[in-house]
Order: sequence, then C-alpha cells, then structure tokens
Amino acid sequence: MRIAIGSDHRGFTLKQFLMDLLRELGHEPDDMGCDGPDSVDYPDYAEKVAWAVSKGKADRGVLICGTGIGMSIAANKVPGVRAALCVDPFSARMAREHNDANVMCIGGSLVGEWSAQETVKAYLEAEFEGGRHSRRVEKIGAIESGEKSGP
Repeated sequence: MRIAIGSDHRGFTLKQFLMDLLRELGHEPDDMGCDGPDSVDYPDYAEKVAWAVSKGKADRGVLICGTGIGMSIAANKVPGVRAALCVDPFSARMAREHNDANVMCIGGSLVGEWSAQETVKAYLEAEFEGGRHSRRVEKIGAIESGEKSGP
C-alpha cells in the first residue's frame, strides 16, 4: 500500500520510526513532512496527507502530532477523508472495520514506539466490514457533501 505520512515537530521522531516500520511491512511510505524537530504548524502537514489520500495518490494516511487531535480535526476538513484518532490497536481496528477510516492519527507525545507500532499495524491490517457500517459511512458522506442540511 502507498501510505502518505506526516507529522508536526512533536511527532517527528515517531514518524521516522513508523516510516521504517511501514517499509519493513512492505508498504511504500510517502514522507510529507515535517523535516525536523523545529516548531511547525500541524494543519500544513495534515492537509498534505489528507489531499494525497483524497486524490488517490495514497491508499491510506498516517498523521502524528502531540495528541493526534489537531491532525484529525484538520484532516477531516478535506473532502473524502475520514480521519480517526487511534489510541490503541482496538481503536485503530475499529476505525477501519466500522468507519472505513482512510487516515489514522496518533499522538506522538502519548504513546511509545511499541504501542504506536502495534496501533499502526492493526490499522493497516484491518479492512472495512461494509454491511450495516456502509449505511453509516454513506450518511457521513451526505453530511460532508451538504446533502443533509441539519436534523
């Protein structure tokens, strides 16, 4: 799989570790920045990864900031992106199986390398289950496209 990966300064070290993991697992990581530990603005990197996924240049995305929260908020502004904050392997698996998340976000200040490794593996190994979950994902798309304009 082609995996767009990005981070801010707080997630830079973990991003480097995860890029090596992705290669070991046979994936093709595309590093979309940042390039070092100097302070940067996380929305810039969330946007790059989210657009790569949205436009089909990447199959999935991985974003890392201090908590993962800012990245998930920013990435979800891009049409077609379903970014999920994943805190452990279970949430990562559910993000894929039930929500068809195409971008996972993780908090580089909250998890260690081993936990991040297991969480990313769970996310990449899981597949969308479809069925009743498809209806729900379609409803998310309707909200995003403006087809649904409130309750």
